[in-house]
Amino acid sequence: MIKGKNILLGITGSIAAYKAATLVRLLVKQGASVKIVMTPLAKEFITPLTLATLSKNPILVDFFDPENGNWNSHVDLGMWADLYLIAPASANTMAKMANGIADNLLLTSYLSAKCPVMVAPAMDLDMYKHPATQENIEKLQQRGDIIIESPTGELASGLTGKGRMEEPETIANRVSQLFANGHQLHNKTILVTSGPTYEPIDPVRFIGNHSSGKMGAALALTLAERGAKVIMVTGPSKHIPNHPNIAVEKVTNAQQMYELATRHFSKCDAAILAAAVSDFTPKRVADRKIKSKNKSITIDLEPTKDIAKHLGANKKEGQKLVGFALETENEVQNAKEKLKSKNFDFIVLNSTSDKGAGFNVDTNKITIIHSNDTVNTFETKPKKEVAADIVEQLVKLMGIA
Repeated sequence: MIKGKNILLGITGSIAAYKAATLVRLLVKQGASVKIVMTPLAKEFITPLTLATLSKNPILVDFFDPENGNWNSHVDLGMWADLYLIAPASANTMAKMANGIADNLLLTSYLSAKCPVMVAPAMDLDMYKHPATQENIEKLQQRGDIIIESPTGELASGLTGKGRMEEPETIANRVSQLFANGHQLHNKTILVTSGPTYEPIDPVRFIGNHSSGKMGAALALTLAERGAKVIMVTGPSKHIPNHPNIAVEKVTNAQQMYELATRHFSKCDAAILAAAVSDFTPKRVADRKIKSKNKSITIDLEPTKDIAKHLGANKKEGQKLVGFALETENEVQNAKEKLKSKNFDFIVLNSTSDKGAGFNVDTNKITIIHSNDTVNTFETKPKKEVAADIVEQLVKLMGIA
C-alpha cells in the first residue's frame, strides 16, 4: 500500500531520532519515496548523512542553502507529500504545531501540508503526562492529525512509563493501514450524532448529562480519515474535529437534534448514534430565571422524540444504523432489548461499572452486539482506538471489507 507514495518525514530533537534510520529503511523498502526535513536540534541526535544515504534524497533543515541560495519551499513540500509523518515528535514541536508557531522548516511545512499528518510523540513520562502536552495532543487530534500513541516502556532517563516513540515497524504498519483505509469509505455519507443535549428549565438552567462528546468526535474523525463524507450533529461540546470531510451542525436540545438527524438520514448510507440524548424535557420553560427563594419547585417532564426509534423505523434497504447503550445494570440484556426495539444493525454497549469507560474520560471499554446475536468484546482502549474498532465493524457490515 506504500509503494509509489510520497512520504515527508519530519525528525525533531529527541533521543528517539535514532529510530528514524530504521523507519526510513522500512518505508523505502516498501517502495515509498521519502524526503526528510529535520529541526536543527535533530542533527545532534542523528546525522543528515546517514538519513540521506538511506532515503536517497538530500536532507532539508534550513529555509535555504546558504552556499548557493537555493530555496527549500515548504509549500512545495506540502504539495508533494501524500503523508507528512513526524517521528519522533518532541513536546516542544507538538506545542508549536498546536499553536501555529512556524520557526523552522519542519513547522512551516506542517502548516502548508495538504495531506494527512501522522505524529509519533517521544519524550520523558512527566513531559508526556503534563496537562499542557495532553491538551496539545488533543488539539492536534481534533484538527485531524493522527497520533500514534506512545507505548509504555523504558525511557532514556532510566524511568519506565509512557513517552517512548513507537517502534519503527509499528509506525510503518500504521502508514500502510492509512493508505489502505484512506479510500475505504469513499462515496459513502455517514451521519454521526455526538455529545449531550441540554433541555432548558429557564433562561439559565437546564437538564443535561456528563457526556463530553469525545467518543462521537473520535468516530467522526475515523470515518473521515477512511474517506467518508461525515455529517456530524453535535450537542454542546468542545470536542469538534476539524477535517475537510466533516460537516458539523451544532444543536442544543433533543428536539433540534431530532430535526437535523431525521432530515439528514435519508441521504446517508449509515448512521452512528453516539449522542447522549435526554429522554425527557420540561413541559414548560420559564421565561425568567426561577428565583432561589422558592423553597421547592416541581418540574413536569415529558418524553423527547426518540431519534433512534424514528431512524430505525424509517431505515431503507441497505442503510445501516448503529446505536449506543450506557447501562448500569443487566447490561447485555438491556442492550439487546434496545438493539431490537430501535432496529439497530449493532449496538455498542458501555457499562458504568467498567473503569475507564463511559462519560468524560479519554478511554472506553465496549461490547458490540449484532442483530444476529454475534458479540464482540474489547479491552479498555483510548477512544480513538475504540472508534477504529466500531468503524471496522461497520465497514464489514456494509460489505466493504
